[in-house]
Amino acid sequence: MVVARDDGRIVGASTCLPMAAEHGGVQQPFLDAGIDISGIFYFGESVLEAAYRGRGIGVAFFQAREAQAAGYKTTTFCAVQRPADHPLRPKDYVPLDEFWRHRGYRPRPELVCSMAWRDVGETAETRKTLMFWTKDL
Repeated sequence: MVVARDDGRIVGASTCLPMAAEHGGVQQPFLDAGIDISGIFYFGESVLEAAYRGRGIGVAFFQAREAQAAGYKTTTFCAVQRPADHPLRPKDYVPLDEFWRHRGYRPRPELVCSMAWRDVGETAETRKTLMFWTKDL
């Protein structure tokens, strides 16, 4: 886990672990594609308070997690796929695709999984589709 602090207060965090240690739902798209997960390092959640975005912290999160991936062949993460008109999308939303591409990641539309969680304003969990991005080290 990588933690960003401001004067001792946590303002962001990012997680990572070997893909082989992640739950089966995240592994399955790779297994179904015949990809050996033993060489993959998975970047999990990454959150950062809005006031701290655009200051290089996201770049530092990727650098720290990639440093932990030493000895692995590939790093990967998945991103939720939402329509452009999704009601929870902020008006000033900027997609992170170019940020990820600049770090050397490429979208893998053939590798998708689904996860369920309760969005803001929902009373029950709903399933979301997530697409993976990968980078060969």
